[in-house]
Amino acid sequence: MKPVKPADSPITYFISRSEQAEWILFIHAAFVDHNMFKTQFEYFENKYNILAIDIIGHGQSSETKKGDSINQMPEWIYDILKAENIEKVHITGISLGAVLAQAFANRYPSAVSSLACFGGYDINNFDAKMKNDNSTKQKLMMLKALFSVKWFAKANKKISAYTPQAQNEFYAMNILFPKKSFMFLATLNNMINKYKTGQRSYPLMIGCGTFDFPMELEAVKAWKRSEPDCTAVIFENAGHCVNMDVPQEFNRTMEEFWKSAGPGK
Repeated sequence: MKPVKPADSPITYFISRSEQAEWILFIHAAFVDHNMFKTQFEYFENKYNILAIDIIGHGQSSETKKGDSINQMPEWIYDILKAENIEKVHITGISLGAVLAQAFANRYPSAVSSLACFGGYDINNFDAKMKNDNSTKQKLMMLKALFSVKWFAKANKKISAYTPQAQNEFYAMNILFPKKSFMFLATLNNMINKYKTGQRSYPLMIGCGTFDFPMELEAVKAWKRSEPDCTAVIFENAGHCVNMDVPQEFNRTMEEFWKSAGPGK
């Protein structure tokens, strides 16, 4: 994957062109970076054109200036698409990446070929109680990180992944997350319940793992009730980061979804 750092944005992105017609965009979870999709990159590199980003404050997107905010992520992603002459893209987001994927789709629906969100929730219809519970858990995790990033990463890997291999891979990325970048996560609530979901012009897939948080399972069920036409997938033997826990099953599921979606449907 070739890294690219735009002059007018803090976001580093990674690109692999295979001369295929369709583009895939991967958006990673909090506290890690684009490398959480390395198994997907290897599997799809000759089947699709691939685009991945490091979210602001993560990985190689840590050189920021005053005023930069995670709320600008949809605009920065759209600027990347324009710079690379990408008209439409299949978007897959995990956890925080699922939130940002939806935020982008809210702003730029015509640029979306399909949307797949795992370990996330419907940001346009997020229950107030669930929102408060989620915020409380995030604050507790951040307190751990303020004492020790190593302590935080050890606790976080067990929450974020289910299999030992995935936990170790998550930890190796999480340990590199800078404490100062927590400030970029503080304004995420600004993306919640800001848009009303209309008729989607693209197919939607949602899901999580059987060993994800109970709250996440409930969020997927609630989202499915709200949008019954979407495809809901619960991955067996997987936790929060399903693409890392069960990569082969995840890859097959995504490939079938993208084929059924097509580039312009």
